[in-house]
Amino acid sequence: MVEIPTADPGATQICLIRHGETAWNAESRLQGQLDIALNETGVQQARAAGRWLKRAGITALYASDLQRARRTAELIGESLALSPRLTPALRERCYGIFEGLTHVEAQSRHPEIYVAFERRDPACDFETGETLYALFERVTRQLQVIAAQHPGEKVALVSHGGVLDIINRFVRGKSLDSPRDFLIPNAALNWIAAVEGDIVPGAVNSVWQIKTWAETAHLQAGVLDELPS
Repeated sequence: MVEIPTADPGATQICLIRHGETAWNAESRLQGQLDIALNETGVQQARAAGRWLKRAGITALYASDLQRARRTAELIGESLALSPRLTPALRERCYGIFEGLTHVEAQSRHPEIYVAFERRDPACDFETGETLYALFERVTRQLQVIAAQHPGEKVALVSHGGVLDIINRFVRGKSLDSPRDFLIPNAALNWIAAVEGDIVPGAVNSVWQIKTWAETAHLQAGVLDELPS
């Protein structure tokens, strides 16, 4: 059974949740900011996350406004008696000309850009999309704004794989171009905490800690992590 992590007294704790599964996740198709719905598995995953978080003491619930995250948050919120605060800054990365393509299709149609994508070139923008630099700026700023608004509380935040990738690296001080060494399964629970200092936009990442990551004991076997490394 997943346990609620402990944190220093007064710490702000945030449970990060990737949205539930979609049909495009199952097809390894890049969704980006296209507005794709949950599949039935994703609905059940969201409900399972909500049932577990009911006892976690969550006081506020935030979500990306894309429907796969919004619906996940709504289902979680039913257990918490909370309505999600929709936050466009928590949207997935915009993948530009890759959006709607499977990884195989993207590699075949745009081989040079796909090489840059695979090696995590922070300046790669998929011609009409978003660089990792830009994603890092909007996500970390919003994370710090949310933490500053809820000192000492427990908050849930429902977003996307690319967003959670950025947050993990921000908290750990890992570079944007380093290979991913952690999982980001659909509907997994990932707890971080702001443990010291004033939390304001622009604050250094040394005040943050990862408490637990990629907890899936509340989910059935076979949960996906189809994201690139």
